[in-house]
Amino acid sequence: MPAQSASVAIVWFRRELRLADNPALAEAAARYQHVIPVYLHTPDEEGPWRSGAASRWWLHHSLTALDESLRALGSRMILRSGSALAQLESLIEQTGAEAVFWNRRYEPAIIERDTAIKTALRTRGVTVESFNASLLFEPWEVATKAKTPHQVFTPFWKTCLAKSCEVRTNPAPMHLPTPAKFPKSEALKSWKLLPTLPWDQQFYKSWTPGEAGAAVRLRTFLTDAVTRYKTDRNLPGTEGTSRLSPHLHFGEIGPRQIWQALSQLDPKSTNDDVNTFRSEIGWREFAHHVLYHFPTTPTEPLRANFARFPWESNADHLRAWQRGLTGYPIVDAGMRELWATGWMHNRVRMIVGSFLTKHLRISWTEGAKWFWDTLVDADLANNTMGWQWIGGCGADAAPYFRIFNPMTQGEKFDTDGSYVRRWVPEIAKLSNQYLQQPWTASAAELRTAGVELGKSYPRPIVDHAEAREYALEAFEAIKSKS
Repeated sequence: MPAQSASVAIVWFRRELRLADNPALAEAAARYQHVIPVYLHTPDEEGPWRSGAASRWWLHHSLTALDESLRALGSRMILRSGSALAQLESLIEQTGAEAVFWNRRYEPAIIERDTAIKTALRTRGVTVESFNASLLFEPWEVATKAKTPHQVFTPFWKTCLAKSCEVRTNPAPMHLPTPAKFPKSEALKSWKLLPTLPWDQQFYKSWTPGEAGAAVRLRTFLTDAVTRYKTDRNLPGTEGTSRLSPHLHFGEIGPRQIWQALSQLDPKSTNDDVNTFRSEIGWREFAHHVLYHFPTTPTEPLRANFARFPWESNADHLRAWQRGLTGYPIVDAGMRELWATGWMHNRVRMIVGSFLTKHLRISWTEGAKWFWDTLVDADLANNTMGWQWIGGCGADAAPYFRIFNPMTQGEKFDTDGSYVRRWVPEIAKLSNQYLQQPWTASAAELRTAGVELGKSYPRPIVDHAEAREYALEAFEAIKSKS
């Protein structure tokens, strides 16, 4: 469609903080003479799941990077906060904008909000269009043969793969048509997204937020780790995963871009590993599918019988888990990695999740809340799916009676102890034989390693065998009432 004379479009950036493969931006630039990029900070409209502290850190730096990219094109990002509808209406009045374009989000509160905004703006005669920038397939595009939502991953992914997975992405624009005068913008610093206490110092060593950082992360993964992904993805002491999750959450890169890059690799040398990685993209798709069709799952179990589960309320145990002081090294290493870097290896996420919900019998909702505040990749769909999966109460969930043994998990996946030694340095001098269960070492061995259980490192806060039995008894109780 040719550009309209003296026409203005607002592009509302949300969770696609990138220029490439951004359909809302591409469409506006193709159809309108002037394009005004806008980001609206609307925490009060996020429902109970407004961004946690780690996500706010990432957002600050991602917006900074995006604004720099826009300025290189002769444009800039306009920042506003408060009511999304009120700010859009104000911008329309100030700029004479005839259209508002955005890319869709799928959280329940956001869907409700966006639907109301579309209705209100269209009533004013404003063109409003939304696009898919976040998923390969939108939640309503995939269904069972009975036309119902999928609740099991394997048939869901088979359905997806049976559809055309050929993807096309748009390159970043070389230039953006800008207005003669930009509307006023708030200062990013005024939003106070960064912490006042310097707990985020390790973040700067671990991450480079922004579209360019996402591209570097993808290239690094495809150059080396992808060829060993099927095995190395389970080893937390190895750089065996993509670490793209925060970039995906903030839309600094999209799944179509990743899929396209994977299709260009040599299939002879990477086929099994690439297909395994593709299935991880599939789990992300599945998480959004389930959240869309079952919008109460962030707070309620998908399996109704788990609403009766006799969860424990133990503030001391919860605090010990959060701080990485449970006395189980692989669990503590994971929780400390999370606090220091805003991220945790996926295998370890399963281990610490199993420990919270089964060894401590503390509700998965408490784990979801903690992850939400401390993860830089805190994503409502993925966070909900992960916690309901490990808690045994969600779609395609691991059975509740599957209780990870933290000692054997550590011995199997942290064979050389490098992961535990990095994050739990107070026991680093223990030999591998005792590293995953220090309480089994003799007094002489502990003394040689400089470990004093109960002082320099805690004793286990629960006994594994007893905790396992209590968890199974609790599960049997809800089964008998089904």
